[in-house]
Amino acid sequence: MRNAAINRNTFETDIKLTLDLDGTGIAEIDTGSGFMNHMLTLFAKHSKFDLAVTCKGDTDVDYHHSVEDIGIALGQAFKSALGDKKGIERYADTYLPMDEALVLSAADISGRSVLRYSVAIPTQKVGDFDTELCEEFWQAFVREAGLALHIKMMDGTNSHHIIEAVFKSVARTLRKAVSIDSAFADQIPSTKGVL
Repeated sequence: MRNAAINRNTFETDIKLTLDLDGTGIAEIDTGSGFMNHMLTLFAKHSKFDLAVTCKGDTDVDYHHSVEDIGIALGQAFKSALGDKKGIERYADTYLPMDEALVLSAADISGRSVLRYSVAIPTQKVGDFDTELCEEFWQAFVREAGLALHIKMMDGTNSHHIIEAVFKSVARTLRKAVSIDSAFADQIPSTKGVL
């Protein structure tokens, strides 16, 4: 079973997170931010990962610590659930349209943490959510998960649509990248023999 559970407790957040890479897209999300709940729910749906997250954070300050720490916990769970990475496809990419928005994501589960984020979100907020936190979330996730992730906005004018396209695109990319290639199920997809 490729799953993991993470408990992260700091002075700023208390997070409980479970992840199953071989799920069906079930989401149980309570982050303290309605918009983040929406993004993680659709992330689970489009990745087909089962994801449960509860976060009690210092939302009286803002959502920064909660969003970043959820990214950290999700990255840790992702890395743990992958184990030795035998048989995974490793590479994947997805162009995803969301109305007028179009986002490309590409991933290499390489063990090396690199985020290339080229997304110009036109507003500072969607509701009470600071749109700059989208990048903070993916930076935290990538740093802990150990993968190269490229996110590039190709088009878009609506901030909600752009961020939603980012989460859906990355979800579908990760779903493909972690899928098992049955012809090479016992092999590490690297000439190094390790990822």
